[in-house]
Amino acid sequence: MNKKFDAEVLEQLINTSPAAMFVVDKNRHMLFANKSYAEMFGYTQEEVVDINVRKFHVDDESYERFAKTAFNSVSKGNTVETDFQGRKKDGTLIWIYIVGSFIKNQELVLWTMIDITKRKEAEKKLLQQQEMLYHQAHHDALTGLANRVLFNDRLEQAIIKAKRNKTKLVLFFIDLDRFKEINDSMGHDIGDEVLKEVTARLESAIRKEDSLARLGGDEFTIIIENLVDVQNVSFLANKILKVLSNPVIIDDNKLYVSSSIGISIYPDDGTSTQNLLKYADSAMYKAKAEGRNNFQFYSSEMTELAFERVVLETSLRVAFENNELVVFYQPQVNGKTNQIIGMEALVRWKHPVMGLISPAKFIPLAESTGFIVEIDRFVMRTAMTQMVKWYEKGLNPGVLAMNLAVKQLQQEDFVSFFENLIKETRCKSEWVELEVTESQIMSKPEEAIKILNKISNIGIELAVDDFGTGYSSLAYLKKLPIDKLKIDQSFVRDLPEDEDDIAIAKAVIALATSLNLDIIAEGVETKEQKDFLVQNGCKNIQGYYYSKPIPAYEFELLLLKDKML
Repeated sequence: MNKKFDAEVLEQLINTSPAAMFVVDKNRHMLFANKSYAEMFGYTQEEVVDINVRKFHVDDESYERFAKTAFNSVSKGNTVETDFQGRKKDGTLIWIYIVGSFIKNQELVLWTMIDITKRKEAEKKLLQQQEMLYHQAHHDALTGLANRVLFNDRLEQAIIKAKRNKTKLVLFFIDLDRFKEINDSMGHDIGDEVLKEVTARLESAIRKEDSLARLGGDEFTIIIENLVDVQNVSFLANKILKVLSNPVIIDDNKLYVSSSIGISIYPDDGTSTQNLLKYADSAMYKAKAEGRNNFQFYSSEMTELAFERVVLETSLRVAFENNELVVFYQPQVNGKTNQIIGMEALVRWKHPVMGLISPAKFIPLAESTGFIVEIDRFVMRTAMTQMVKWYEKGLNPGVLAMNLAVKQLQQEDFVSFFENLIKETRCKSEWVELEVTESQIMSKPEEAIKILNKISNIGIELAVDDFGTGYSSLAYLKKLPIDKLKIDQSFVRDLPEDEDDIAIAKAVIALATSLNLDIIAEGVETKEQKDFLVQNGCKNIQGYYYSKPIPAYEFELLLLKDKML
């Protein structure tokens, strides 16, 4: 057979092949491309010769990915099959299926490829249809929320996670009160709009990580994971009751929708999806029986405790408005001279019926609801005004220590509020000290450092309260703009008998000394405790040994007595 004839036939076969074919050298430049290849990309055969194949890829990232896998593999003698997205001369994007073979003795690569754009588009449409079908099978068509199928799956997964992490989860079962009356009187179209509005309000009331579902009709569920404080559940329930009780305006119709909520808790009430749902449903019917527009826990004890907190919260807000909150002052004393060096301002609630209510009962409640911000600011204004009065009378009350709640630190306006308060009360900054608990600082140390620096920059001294209980690192302690450490009363209580407390107290005193910080011990009740602390370098004392927290007029008597000494 004639070799020249063979070469001509081979070239003709390649050029008439429906498959695009091209040859590249080791520098990835095009040495040859058949007619199908040129037509596929919208070029002439002459135009594509000696062009780097990078030009035919959709972008540099696509090319680099192709080069790293396909080119590197085929250069080692492997046959490569893959696909990539290319760009035609006119900018049109196409999908390519490509096979590469290494021509060893020439160090060239022969590539064969076909256009699979239509196949890719068909696959994309099929995937979209599958996703749409999956969404329809797992979501409510009206509200877009998870339906019963997806809810059951999410609850099952949440239980598995809670079991593994040894955490609690809460299930809310929400049923709209008398919704059937809206459907019957106004029509299903209006009813559907109400359900959409209810969905929007529920979504606004919960966290992003909480899972909201519509089981059907006017029944909704919420899965709350990683629950730390079960008591906070009652606040979310009240929040939902409140947002749903606001009127719904549809086509100039003002409609009122309330709800009944049943609550079950894993693992307290049950450990299976069926039982948790059944118990939450049962609690919801109990809420209906109690008159609707309320919530009930599956456990009656939890319901009573939750309502007790709700009543207490309402009473606390009324107390604030009725001036039932007062400020008491506990002296801080130099244990060597027995003279007052300052005081801590502490809020007390004088209830007209129940008398003095323990701060241990209402402060945690105020902190969890955010009401602590208003209480803190009331204490600051009252105490700073009182300090000015004492100094104007020629008394020497020393330094006023006030607690600063973590939620106060999170208020963007706190620094400006405090600066204005100093001007308004005419209280000098050197008369004031703010106390922040160690655990509050360590919850978000970097953020705390920023805000505490701003406070320190306006001349306010800062103390770390309850030191030794919050596991702070020395690295953060060095960065904090603090002036004083306060030894927690839990380490003082058993002094000087308990060896562990002795070691801790001495260590904190030594740490404060090495960092040039003042130090004070709280909760000192006996002479033995006082003497031990003073002898070991902590001369500043606060506690019942000198005085319990007392009203302003009683504290003034102590200052007068101090002045006469």
